[in-house]
Amino acid sequence: MTGRVAAVNLGVVTQARWAGDASGRSGIDKRPVDGPVLLRADGVAGDFIGERAHHGGPEQAVYAYAQEDAGWWSAELGRDLRPGGFGENLTTWAVDVTGAVIGERWAVGSALLQVTKPRTPCTTFAGFWGVPDLIKRFTVRATPGAYLRVLREGEVSAGDPVEVVDRPAHGVTIGEVFRATSLEPELLPRLLDVPELPESTRAKVRRRLNVAG
Repeated sequence: MTGRVAAVNLGVVTQARWAGDASGRSGIDKRPVDGPVLLRADGVAGDFIGERAHHGGPEQAVYAYAQEDAGWWSAELGRDLRPGGFGENLTTWAVDVTGAVIGERWAVGSALLQVTKPRTPCTTFAGFWGVPDLIKRFTVRATPGAYLRVLREGEVSAGDPVEVVDRPAHGVTIGEVFRATSLEPELLPRLLDVPELPESTRAKVRRRLNVAG
C-alpha cells in the first residue's frame, strides 16, 4: 500500500483554560507548513508540546491522522476541519491508519516510522473543538489515528509517498487496540501477543486482565 502525506503540521502555543498543562499552554493547534520537516527520535522538530507527561516521547514521536477520517468528522460536525485540526503532525491520504498493524513500518520521505499505538481522546481535544461530548463520540467512531516511533530520522514534506515496507504477522491493528482498551474489553487478550505494543500499554492490559507480567 502506498499513500501520501497530505500535510505536515506543527503545533503553535495555544493559551486556553481547557489546556491540560498547568500553565494553560497546549500544542494541539497544529498548522500546515511548507518545506521539509525533520522527524527526530524524540519528536518533530519545531513542534510545540505543552503537556509532556502525556504527549511526545519516543513512542509518540509523531501523530498521524487520515484525511478521509477528518472528512467524516467535518460532515458530522458541519464545519471545515483543516489539516492539523486533530493535533496531528502528519495528515495522510490513501493510508489506512485505523487498519495499520501495530509494529508495521512506514517509509516516509527520508524517515522510517513504526506504528506504536492509537491516540486516546482527552478533555484538551474536546475543549479545542468546543464539543463537550467529543470524547464519547470520538470513542464510538473509533478512528483514533496512530502514534509513530521514528526508527530512522529524516525529513518529510507534504506530497511525500507513505509506503508500508514491513507488517507484522500478528495482524492486530490500531483500531483493534483502541476498541479493546475502550468499549470492547473482550478483545484485550489479543493484545498480549503483540510485542511491538509499548510496554506501558501492555502493562495496562495485563492489569485489566489480572495477568502476571
